Amino acid sequence: MFGISFTRGRSRAPFLRALGVNVACGVISLGCAAGSGNGSGSASPRTSHAAAAPDHSALPPPARAADESVLDPKQAVLDRPSYVKAVLARNPSLESARQGWRAAQARIKQSGSFEDPMLELGMAPLTIGSSKTHFGYEVGISQRLPWFGKRGYDSSAASAEANAQKGDFEAFKRELALSALVLYDQYFILVRSLEINQQHIELMRAMRDAATAQFQSGRAMAQDPLQAEVELTHLEHDALILASQRDVTIAQMNELLHRAPELPLPPPVKELPRPELPTQGSAPKLQATAVAQRTEINAARERARAAHARAGQAGREHYPDVTLSTSYNSMWEMPEHRWMVGVGFNLPLPNGRRAGSEDEAEAMRAGFESDAARLTDAARTQVFVSLKQLRESAHVIEIFEQRLLPVAKQQVDAARLGFTASQTPFINVVAAEKNLRSVELDYQMARVECDKRRAELDRALGRIPGVEGDVDAAGERP
Repeated sequence: MFGISFTRGRSRAPFLRALGVNVACGVISLGCAAGSGNGSGSASPRTSHAAAAPDHSALPPPARAADESVLDPKQAVLDRPSYVKAVLARNPSLESARQGWRAAQARIKQSGSFEDPMLELGMAPLTIGSSKTHFGYEVGISQRLPWFGKRGYDSSAASAEANAQKGDFEAFKRELALSALVLYDQYFILVRSLEINQQHIELMRAMRDAATAQFQSGRAMAQDPLQAEVELTHLEHDALILASQRDVTIAQMNELLHRAPELPLPPPVKELPRPELPTQGSAPKLQATAVAQRTEINAARERARAAHARAGQAGREHYPDVTLSTSYNSMWEMPEHRWMVGVGFNLPLPNGRRAGSEDEAEAMRAGFESDAARLTDAARTQVFVSLKQLRESAHVIEIFEQRLLPVAKQQVDAARLGFTASQTPFINVVAAEKNLRSVELDYQMARVECDKRRAELDRALGRIPGVEGDVDAAGERP
């Protein structure tokens, strides 16, 4: 006797299924012909049920190549939202995470389904061609039915795990966007630093020429032009270092874009937009928003729900599964004995396997619930810290704009006028120029730091940094 399993849905070898049905029908027909009219049998084909296909409408669209015109180096500028969107559209790691979510969605289709019915065929070989008796055969079909609730728990667990995978995908998307934004800000500061450095190279050349003229007129020392030349050499050296760092950053940006590292990019914007600050007292509302929107918190809760369903499924393992069967045996003399129906079930004897599976699932549920509580506390803390750091960065920018930058520029002007009037040594002019360059670079760094703090606040709120809108005065998305 051998068995053939009926498969539901799309089979990888459909001709095997057809072969099994044809063999069964042929054996039954042969037996009816050889039975000299004793008994009759009829076969009713079992309609196979294809499980409902998972809903892929919730999945994000596949990653498409971003508009190449955005990345064309002939473009005037590459703004930050365009770069972040291009990374999210082209990055293969994000596509890998999306396919993981898709695989989890596909597992919903597999869960909660019945096992394939089993067709069993048998025959008595010595009866073939025998003149003493008719051809003897036996054919049967059986279907295993899980105990009530097992399939439902399995489907619930698979659905919860797919939702958790969705949360992981969204969390990875936010982290990738933040990484892209940090790289863009680094690109911005390097390009601005090169521009500032070039401006100070021109300024130092003018100061060197002035020192040379003063020395030739006998109103300066010989070391003044030499000091200017030394400072000019340092500035040109810094320009080479900054250019190399800019090229390295472009290569890292291209890696996120899934492009060759040597490909150029358009220049960044001239100025980063000033982020708006949430109003005072909006922290509690923003913390509640973060807890509601952070997908990793929901992912932990969904995994706890999946573990709870697994525990329920393990509890149902203490109940037997039922197997319904029917068969026809042509070798019984009395026709009334040839057709049989039956029911079978396993005997779930008490053992450590079932109890251990249930305890394991309950422990995992408790662990995931603890993870959700921990992530909730972390989300509130991150919002509080990000708000504090954002306000601090905004205050630092005000200090630069209202006090440090104007004073540094005035110091350079005063030092140059004093040197021209032979009232200030040239070393003071060099010191004033170096201080101005340092203040201008620090100001750009402060702008980038403020932008980064805002991006961290967006991430803490469960938003995509650099893409989604700012928080308005009430702490909501505009």
